[in-house]
Amino acid sequence: MKILVVGGAGYIGSICAELLLDEEHQVAIFDNLSEGHRSAVDPRAEFFEGDLGEQAKIRSTIAQSKPDAVMHFAASALVGESMQNPSKYFRNNIASGLNLLDAMIATGVQRLIFSSTCAIFGPPERLPIDETLPPRPINPYGESKLAFEKILRWYDQIHGFKFVSLRYFNAAGASAKFGEDHRHETHLIPNVLKVALGQKRHVEVFGTDYETPDGTCIRDYIHIVDLARAHILALKSPKSEFYNLGTGGGSSVREVIAACREISGRKIDIVEEPRRPGDPPRLIASSEKIKRELGWRPKFQSLEAIIESAWKWHEKFPDGYAD
Repeated sequence: MKILVVGGAGYIGSICAELLLDEEHQVAIFDNLSEGHRSAVDPRAEFFEGDLGEQAKIRSTIAQSKPDAVMHFAASALVGESMQNPSKYFRNNIASGLNLLDAMIATGVQRLIFSSTCAIFGPPERLPIDETLPPRPINPYGESKLAFEKILRWYDQIHGFKFVSLRYFNAAGASAKFGEDHRHETHLIPNVLKVALGQKRHVEVFGTDYETPDGTCIRDYIHIVDLARAHILALKSPKSEFYNLGTGGGSSVREVIAACREISGRKIDIVEEPRRPGDPPRLIASSEKIKRELGWRPKFQSLEAIIESAWKWHEKFPDGYAD
C-alpha cells in the first residue's frame, strides 16, 4: 500500500513509517517539523514539509502522493499545556484535523488510522480501561481527541469514510534507528535516562503517598514497536472501530527508575515532589478487543525490554536528533 504518515517526523510517526517501509509499503511523510525532526524521517520515504493548518497544502500533498490510506499522528499532546492554552489544542487537534479529513474526502482517500489517547476516559471507574467505559476527559487534550473521534463517526456515516482510532497511554522505547527526542520532554523514561546520561541532575517523583504498593503512580507502558505494529494491523480492519492499547499490566514510577538504574548501570538521583493535580493512582488499558479482532500481540511485554531499547538509542544518540 501507499501510506501518507501525517506527523511522520515525530516519535511515534517516525517508527511507524520505518516499520511500514520494512514491510515494503510505500510511505510519504507530511510534517511541519515543529515537534518532529527532519533527521527522524526515514530516507526511504518521500517527505513533504507542511502544516495541517494550511488546507491547500495538505490537499495538494495528498493529490500528489496518492495514498491508499493516511495515518494521523500530528497533534499537540501535552496535558499540562492544554490546561494553559486550550485554544492551541482545539485548533491543532480539531480544526487542523478537519482540514485533513476534508482534503482526504476531496481527493478520494477513504481510510484513516488515527492516533488517539486513553486520556479521553479521564479517571476510570474501573481497571483495566476497556472500550465500554464512558469517556470523561478532564483536560482540553483529552477533550480534543474525543471530539475528533466523534467527528470521525459522522464522516463514516455521511461520507462512507473508514477509520480506526487507537487509544493508548505511555508509548516508550525505541527501534534501532529512531527514538524519543521531544523538544520539551515530559515523559518519565527519557527524563530518567537523561539523569543516567548526566544531562539532568535528578528526576522528580510527583507523589509518593498514592494507594499503590510503593506509593507512586502506576502506568501502562507500551513498546513503541508494538504500538507501530498495531497501527499497521489496523490498515486491515474491514470496519471503522475504536481500540484501546496496552500491555494489561503496569509499572510504578519507582519501578521505572529502578529498572533504568539496573539497565544503565548508572546512579540516578530522585527528588520527591508533591502530587500533581489530576494524576490518578493507576492507569492500565485493556487490549482484549484488538487482540480478538485484529490478532495484535505485544512482543515486548516487560518493562525491562522497553527500557533497554530506549537506553541503547539514547546511549548511541545522547543529543537526540540535534537538528
